[in-house]
Amino acid sequence: MIETGEILQTMRMIQEENFDIRTITVGINLLDCSDQDAERCGQRVYDKICSTARNLVRVGESIERELGIPIVNKRISVTPVSMICQGDPRPIAQWLDKAAKEMGVNFLGGYSALMQKGATRADQRLLESIPEVLATTNFLCSSVNVGSTKAGLNMNAVRDMGEIIKRTAALTADSDGLGCAKLVVFANAVEDNPFMAGAFCGPGEPEAAINVGVSGPGVVKRALEACKGQPFDVVAETIKRTAFKITRVGQLVAREASQRLGIPFGIVDLSLAPTPARGDSVAHILTEMGLESAGAPGTTAALALLNDAVKKGGVMASNHVGGLSGAFIPVSEDIGMIEAASVGSLTLEKLEAMTCVCSVGLDMIAIPGDTSAATISGIIADEAAIGMVNNKTTAVRVIPAMGKKAGDTVEFGGLLGYAPVMPVNRFSCDAFIARGGRIPAPLHSLRN
Repeated sequence: MIETGEILQTMRMIQEENFDIRTITVGINLLDCSDQDAERCGQRVYDKICSTARNLVRVGESIERELGIPIVNKRISVTPVSMICQGDPRPIAQWLDKAAKEMGVNFLGGYSALMQKGATRADQRLLESIPEVLATTNFLCSSVNVGSTKAGLNMNAVRDMGEIIKRTAALTADSDGLGCAKLVVFANAVEDNPFMAGAFCGPGEPEAAINVGVSGPGVVKRALEACKGQPFDVVAETIKRTAFKITRVGQLVAREASQRLGIPFGIVDLSLAPTPARGDSVAHILTEMGLESAGAPGTTAALALLNDAVKKGGVMASNHVGGLSGAFIPVSEDIGMIEAASVGSLTLEKLEAMTCVCSVGLDMIAIPGDTSAATISGIIADEAAIGMVNNKTTAVRVIPAMGKKAGDTVEFGGLLGYAPVMPVNRFSCDAFIARGGRIPAPLHSLRN
């Protein structure tokens, strides 16, 4: 039961602190849509999505009106397409994009492949199609899992993804490489993530599920303003209490959506997802703790505290916490990160260190357009290794900005924001990436 005091606190969070439900995402299992004929498979996919999610946007808007809680996005995630595709996946991609448009959602995730241990022929066909598909669709998001703690790193897939990202950037160069903003490379990808671009409905998921992603960096920052000069014990406790309140609202919305749509409730993802709007920044939470700028010494420790406290507070508010859950640090989507990168206090290397303790990884980072495919693969390998060794989800979403160099700016608009082009280490890793094969799983993966 939500008490009167909680309702009043929620109203203040919405009106003054940029609080919102970032997304209601319906995960849909498409395994029964597989067919040898790609067009027939695509038609089945379209029909199932339109049948399952036909009321998603309407229900989301009605909950928003009745509860007064902003719900920014309504989204769909589906079974990784490589698992249902027996031929050319491109026709299926067009049917998926058509379904997303018909349902009125802003993104559909699941043009994906799980390749942590190797690649099937279907995986390889999907990989090769990604640049063209992301350049010719409007709503489709793509992801590839190249490693896991259990399997190690598939360095053949890592090598291929460097080339795929470069080709995607070239085909969408007229929009500053927007296709790459819809493409993410994972290690330890989770099956119930509601956030794009990495959302897909994993093989262990039910026929359909409602997964909700909350936000609220501005709420946490405002709470910390009352803790100036206090020890970190007080800071952690304040964040925990705030995360509890945020998650309670997410739980309420998820339950309402589940009941009205007749789809089982899956999880609430606790992730603090920023936007380019001032007052809605994870970086500004870190500066509120006492840092001059995100990236200053102490940044990784501050982020570790934030991530841990968010999880501890959130799990007390919901029995079903999942997805990524913690704090996102996308550069282009966070005004504080944008400003820190622009003045040089935040570098690619510092961001990599921060990913050891945050929810995802190197996210929405613009790099010079002449960065080689091998260098991009090296960045992916480093990030995936962090995920593999630390048994956590890590990811890379970088955008080679064609024709631009470090210090220039790319503009995506909306929630994707804008970003300064960040410099990349100029030394080569070509021979390292050319080896291919697999980096073995770490010893602590043997837990049976």
